[in-house]
Amino acid sequence: MIGRLEGYEHGLTWIKPSSLWMMYRCGWAMKEGQETVLAVEITRQGFDWALANAELSHYERGVHSDLATWQRNLRQAPARVQWDPERDLHLNRLPYRSLQLGLAGEAARRYVNEWTVAIRDVTPLAREIHELARAGEVEAAARLLPDERPYPATAATPRDGMNRAPAPTAR
Repeated sequence: MIGRLEGYEHGLTWIKPSSLWMMYRCGWAMKEGQETVLAVEITRQGFDWALANAELSHYERGVHSDLATWQRNLRQAPARVQWDPERDLHLNRLPYRSLQLGLAGEAARRYVNEWTVAIRDVTPLAREIHELARAGEVEAAARLLPDERPYPATAATPRDGMNRAPAPTAR
């Protein structure tokens, strides 16, 4: 059974698809008020809808026609895209960025009522990975991480000049 998400109507609800960025954000489930880590599974259709209806969280010259238009679009958009530095197992910055997807209004309601498929408490797993990484057992810790691959974005996805995950190299 999935419980009701409280408070989503009054601000942004953030989807953080990167496990290690989430661990950075919550301090491996040890920051005050962030001691529980939940893995929320949503439909691809919902994620794609949010991306297609999102605006970048910051003004980007050359992407937006002008600052006023971007500000108006941001106020009206039900979702926003933000790019933050990806992290390694020691939570050090990597030279590329990970997506954060903020949901408000219609997007937040759809997230709660339509898109959410499952919610799992992964707090014990987060702490186990952290302990392995701290003990220098990086390979063992990495094996416990979820399989994360670059997401094939559509043409409707908000784009900017940020340095994202590296493209696969040809062999």
